[in-house]
Amino acid sequence: MSQQAKPREARDSSGFTPSGAVVSGLLRDFDRWALFLDIDGTLIDLAATPDGIVVPPNLPTTLHTISKKLGGALALVTGRALPYADRLFEPYRFPIAGLHGAERRMSDGLIERVTATPEFEVLKERLATEAAGLDGVLIEDKGAAIGAHYRQAPQLQAQLEALMERAAIDAGSDFILQRGKMVIELRPARASKGESVRHFLSEPCFEGRLPVAIGDDLTDEAMFATANALGGLSIRIGEATLPDGKTTQAAMLISSAAELRDILAGLSR
Repeated sequence: MSQQAKPREARDSSGFTPSGAVVSGLLRDFDRWALFLDIDGTLIDLAATPDGIVVPPNLPTTLHTISKKLGGALALVTGRALPYADRLFEPYRFPIAGLHGAERRMSDGLIERVTATPEFEVLKERLATEAAGLDGVLIEDKGAAIGAHYRQAPQLQAQLEALMERAAIDAGSDFILQRGKMVIELRPARASKGESVRHFLSEPCFEGRLPVAIGDDLTDEAMFATANALGGLSIRIGEATLPDGKTTQAAMLISSAAELRDILAGLSR
């Protein structure tokens, strides 16, 4: 890891590398990198509801081809539950960290996961009942986590925040709130996308490579911090300013998920 990337050499007025061409050129050194990809808003365009996303038909094969070029050093790191994420990319099965790292399938196929306790199942049922009267709010049961989506009812954010904060208190110290784009999740506290990247890098096909972390949301900042600390690349889809008003830790920017898909398609060829 002595050859640390210097992605900020070609900057725009915001101080970030703006061009996808720079990213594409760097990633063509397939023996150097390990690729860690968020899904929603990164590989796939966001939709009004979690089930409303559309997977471009060539994307699964594109990822599979790149994974082979990387010697298997490609992993998905997502807030989605593992079974749901797998369905998006059938027939392929990639190494994956789901629920922000609460569950993980390693490159050898072994799966580690946190399971929901009976107490957490009761709490999820209560949340679903309490949110039933909030028109436009969607409660997503993720097994060991639960998400409250308000993309269709942004005016209810404050009310939903209060509801989820009460739930977090009741859930106890083993759980934390994770905020994202129009979603608030209650997830296991020990889960982290950044720690997931570190775990993958200890596996044989990832070991000795520099991490490239690509994401679009607050939940991906932990991945960016890890990639930066290890001398890799951190790339955010979208603008440098985060929903909370802070500036991303990512060193590079790509304009959209569509642009990233174009880059990946080029790499696969």
